[in-house]
Amino acid sequence: MTGRVTDPATGHGGQLNAAVRRWGIAREDWLDLSAGITPWPWPVPPVPPEIWQRLPEEDDGLATLAAHWAGAPATAGCVPVAGSQGVIAALPGLREACAGSARVGVITPGYSEHSESWAAAGHEVVPLSSVAQVTAALPQLQVLVWINPNNPTGEIVSRRQLLQWHRALAARGGWLIVDEAFLDASPAQSLAPDCGPDGLLVLRSLGKFFGLAGARTGLVCGPPALCTALSQRLGLWAVSGPARFAMREALADQAWQAQARSRLAAAAQALQALLRRHGLVPSGSCDLFCYCPHPDALRLADGLARQGILVRCFADPSALRFALPADAAAMARLDAALHTALLHVSDSTA
Repeated sequence: MTGRVTDPATGHGGQLNAAVRRWGIAREDWLDLSAGITPWPWPVPPVPPEIWQRLPEEDDGLATLAAHWAGAPATAGCVPVAGSQGVIAALPGLREACAGSARVGVITPGYSEHSESWAAAGHEVVPLSSVAQVTAALPQLQVLVWINPNNPTGEIVSRRQLLQWHRALAARGGWLIVDEAFLDASPAQSLAPDCGPDGLLVLRSLGKFFGLAGARTGLVCGPPALCTALSQRLGLWAVSGPARFAMREALADQAWQAQARSRLAAAAQALQALLRRHGLVPSGSCDLFCYCPHPDALRLADGLARQGILVRCFADPSALRFALPADAAAMARLDAALHTALLHVSDSTA
């Protein structure tokens, strides 16, 4: 096996083909814990043949169902989207069309596509790493982008705090954009019920909690006019017919969602306990992954990868993110691999 310690923080989770090439381990021999996606996905039923044969129809009731599922009020708009990525890329252009270039606060560390998209569109990006920094910077911001719970740290900011920021921004025509891609395990924290005619936009995803990352499905709740502009920017048939079918069925399956939340909470507690036994201290409050600061995260991630376990690694600050193992065998494999990798890290720094 070959490989070297480099900084993969600019990438994304789930890049298994790259790991196969880098470490020379066959794809089927990997335990991929690099993406914060449930290991127990919603069971997708067979797609009716006619859905494959027809163009998607936007009056299929999906937007209404999605708004109800998210708890959005009747005064809000709701747009089904092909995952969050296209929305993240589109929103900076919509802001510029509405009000010109902006000073945009973006959480750091966080999902880098947010800051990169706003910077690429010509806006001034202000990195913010704490509630105190946001409070100090808010009077000079026109837009604030927050991830709740944050990716990768799992930190959750209270609804009360987020709504306070929203009121301050909305009073002068500003936007608060809240990326809730990892929130479905604790939906009571969502700001979707507070969306309406002013500048609050909430992004939701079916990729993580439902395990439908490959389908590229999600939704945006916000001011109706802005949701309409976003839909026009994304274009016709932005969400495929099979994806719309899967969204409708998954969002309606309330029983599965309740069971999944209980299962995720128990698995997250078990993973946290395992990590603590090895001296790793999880932070944050997300049931889909565990984020652990570690001074030698790059070397530890490499040690796990040499044993066929892929995790997310971050250099600034130095940390690892672990997704949930699917079963007892996967948990035991991670346990043994952490023991070996930590011994090698300790020996190399002694």
